[in-house]
Amino acid sequence: MRRAMSTLIYARSERLHPGLLDRMVSGGADAIEIFAARGHFNYPDRQHIREIGNWFRSTGVTFHSMHSPMYADEQWGRDGGPAVNLAATEKRDRIAAMDEIKRALEVAEHAPFHFLVQHVGVGGEESSEHKIEAAMMSLEHLHAFAKPLGVQLLVENIPNDLSTPQSLIDLLHTGRFVDIGVCFDFGHAHIMSNVKEAFEVLKDRIHSTHVHDNNKDHDSHLWPANGSIDWKEAIALLRTAPHVPPVLLEIEDDEPEKISEKMAEAFGKLEV
Repeated sequence: MRRAMSTLIYARSERLHPGLLDRMVSGGADAIEIFAARGHFNYPDRQHIREIGNWFRSTGVTFHSMHSPMYADEQWGRDGGPAVNLAATEKRDRIAAMDEIKRALEVAEHAPFHFLVQHVGVGGEESSEHKIEAAMMSLEHLHAFAKPLGVQLLVENIPNDLSTPQSLIDLLHTGRFVDIGVCFDFGHAHIMSNVKEAFEVLKDRIHSTHVHDNNKDHDSHLWPANGSIDWKEAIALLRTAPHVPPVLLEIEDDEPEKISEKMAEAFGKLEV
């Protein structure tokens, strides 16, 4: 399976530049997911896009995916700005969210990537008929915008009622979104139910992953084997997914300068 890495490890602290991407390649990654946080990857900035796009072109490393923006500001919402929420029931908020996501999708015009990983709702959000309808309308709009850019949308299982494995499948079936897939998040599955149960529900739609660990208490994004997920079982399950998704590490760590060493160790433990 392909080895991949998310830039989330730097997203809260450092502007993305080629040197950081080089560290990920040194750790064994042959594909990258960029986390679209404005203070990290300034996706409306053409100069920044060119810098990153040129790195991908010169190295041959795959620009696998982009994680859709969670906030429109550079401070992760700390300045009071609302979260980017496709399930917002206020039309004004939903339009603002879609506009922000479209700015990130437009990166593909200059730095092509395969998938956009999209949350449905925000953490802990309860479900309702109106929110489901709002999410469906938003996904339909974004799907139409992304397709000509060569980008496939992937919804992610996250800890809220709208994004349980069965809720996502129901949303995709009801909306007849035959070519919207899933990014399977192992850590979230572990918290919400268990990895095997969640995987079996989503298996046929999985095109990418987020691989991180936790102790089933909170979303801590630990390196694999630093929590309580059974990774032997998890990777065996992943090998059965029909779309051959990568093992994509999505880690938060207070020692990002050691990323290459820790990535190599993690891939070794996962035997990929």
